[in-house]
Amino acid sequence: MTIAVENPGLGSRVEDKKQSSDLAQNGGHATPDAAGFAMPDSNAFGQSFRDYDGSVRQNTVEECYRLNHVNQTYDFVKRMREEYGKLNRAEMSIWDCAELLNSFVDESDPDLDEPQIEHLLQTAEAIRKDFPDEDWLHLTALIHDLGKVLLHEKFGELPQWAVVGDTFPLGCAFDESIVHHKHFKGNPDHKNPAYNTKLGVYSEGCGLENVVMSWGHDDYMYLVAKKNGTTLPSAGLFIIRYHSFYPLHKAGAYQFLMNEEDKENLKWLQTFNKYDLYSKSKVRVDVEKVKPYYLSLIAKYFPATLRW
Repeated sequence: MTIAVENPGLGSRVEDKKQSSDLAQNGGHATPDAAGFAMPDSNAFGQSFRDYDGSVRQNTVEECYRLNHVNQTYDFVKRMREEYGKLNRAEMSIWDCAELLNSFVDESDPDLDEPQIEHLLQTAEAIRKDFPDEDWLHLTALIHDLGKVLLHEKFGELPQWAVVGDTFPLGCAFDESIVHHKHFKGNPDHKNPAYNTKLGVYSEGCGLENVVMSWGHDDYMYLVAKKNGTTLPSAGLFIIRYHSFYPLHKAGAYQFLMNEEDKENLKWLQTFNKYDLYSKSKVRVDVEKVKPYYLSLIAKYFPATLRW
C-alpha cells in the first residue's frame, strides 16, 4: 500500500508503508529509522534554520541568551525545581494550557514569531503523517512546549531567559557547542572549580535523569507530566525534557553522561527534532478540525485536570 503525503510547506514524502518504517520493536514501541519527512530549505522568515548571526531577530535572540548564560547556575536551577516542582500554581487541562500560549512568542527562536500553539500543531501534524501508528509521539509533539506557560502571570511571569532557549547541564563545564557560549564568562559557575571540569559533580554514565539541566520549559513540563501520572512511554518523557538540549542531540556533546536507556531514547529525540525544527513554517493548521483527535489522545495519556 502506497501513501503519498504532500504539504507545500513541509515538503512531500512518498513511501511504501510496509517498508516505510523499517522500524524495529523496542519495549512495545517502534524505534525510528534514519528516514524522515523532506525538510524545507528555509524557515518561516525564508532564511536558514538556527541562524543566530544573520537572523532578522538576531539582537533579541542574543540578548535572551546572554541573560540565560549569565543567570543559569547550579543553585538557581535547584531552587526553581524545588519551587515549581510543588505544582501549586494552577489546575487545568492540557488543552487549556495550550490555549494560554497563544499570547507568547519565544524570544530565543530565530526561526519563528508565530504564537506557540501554531508551532505545536505544525509539529504534531507533521509527525502524525509519517508515524500514523505512534499516537504517543503525536501527543508528545503537541505538549512538548507547554512549559512555556511559565511566562504567564499565573506562573510568576518568569523572564524569557528562564523559560526558553537551548538547554545544557549545570554542575559541569559548559561545552563550547552551546549557542553564544562566550556569555558564560559572566556565569559564577564558570569560575567555580566544583563545577567547571568535564565531569564536575557527576560520574561518567550516571544517566541524564541525574543531571541538573538549565531551568526552563523543558524541565518544567517534564515535572508536570511525570508528577501528574502520565502514561506516556519513557521516550516521550525524554523528548519533553531534552528537546532543547541541542548540544547533545545536534552536536553530540555530553554523551559521557548518558546511560543505556538514554542512548535508546535519543534515537526518538533525534527523529522528533527534525519535525520540531523544520516544521516552523507559514503553513497553517485548522485547529478545530484536528482538536477532537488530540483531545482523545490527551484523555488516553493524561488525567482530565492536571496540577501545574
